[in-house]
Amino acid sequence: MLKSKTKEELAHTKNLLAFSAGGDSTALLFLLLQNNISFDIAIVDYGTRAQSKEEVAYAQALAKQYGFTCNIHHAKKITNNFEANARKIRYDFFESLIQEYHYETLLTAHHLGDRFEWMLMQFCKGAGCVELAGMREKTQRDGYILYRPLLHVEKQELLQYLHTNKIKYFEDASNVDEKYTRNIFRHNYAKPLLEKYLQGIKKSFAYIDADVGNLIQDAPLKKINALVYFLKTPTIRNDIYLIDKYLKSINHLMSANEKKLLQEKQTVVIGRKYIVTTLQDYVFIAPFLEAKNMPKSFKEKMRLLHVEPKLRGYLATDLEAVEFLSLLFT
Repeated sequence: MLKSKTKEELAHTKNLLAFSAGGDSTALLFLLLQNNISFDIAIVDYGTRAQSKEEVAYAQALAKQYGFTCNIHHAKKITNNFEANARKIRYDFFESLIQEYHYETLLTAHHLGDRFEWMLMQFCKGAGCVELAGMREKTQRDGYILYRPLLHVEKQELLQYLHTNKIKYFEDASNVDEKYTRNIFRHNYAKPLLEKYLQGIKKSFAYIDADVGNLIQDAPLKKINALVYFLKTPTIRNDIYLIDKYLKSINHLMSANEKKLLQEKQTVVIGRKYIVTTLQDYVFIAPFLEAKNMPKSFKEKMRLLHVEPKLRGYLATDLEAVEFLSLLFT
């Protein structure tokens, strides 16, 4: 089920598997073992279900049996916006482990069904070709690669693998709860279409991946402390893709409205956390900080450099970035 190229690449990297004890991540765990790929696992207990204690115990038992490390995070109670906050807790935990233990790849068990339901959701919200392409097999994040080795595999293939090999896994009851939009799309649209048109959908994603590769012009992102910048590409849509890609790499998801604003304005504050602005031939991304008590000499320097006022709050805290901009624009 794992591609030959995937097996070859993962054999030479230090891997961390995002594990939940559900069918998808359990299948990936045993496929890695089957192919002699070394890895450790990380599991988050959100404390919302009694079953979660059993899932953690299962993860620990697998680690003891097969000789890998099981990292566990017991999350504080989430009181609102569960999916978004759970995702942030999850990735903050994974990335702390990556930084501490120098993992090179984070493996997740996203499969073809996940990708297809995401595509349908984006299509219904309003999206272009790049957004419809959705998840990619490999994505460069800040300091590691997010790798989805099962993105070409359909859910039923994973379940068949588990049942054939008599492998234990857990069912999460929230996966059928239609208060979550993704479950509405999964059970009412994605699953029936995959059952009827599986091979055609697989081919379509292969074509989409090839087309997106031709549509997107990459640009190297450079960094001075927390100030990120890149040279503008020929189209605004391409620039927005690069901005979105970077923000996702630091676990911030832009809204559709924010992407729309980026098409219309040179400067946009994203989620009250980040400032994105275009200065001359460059796009800059930085933390958004309120400008307070700036010296008159600093204000004058910013004026002469034509720096967007909303960027000045951050620059007032980073003299190295200011010096860099002075050299870049003079």
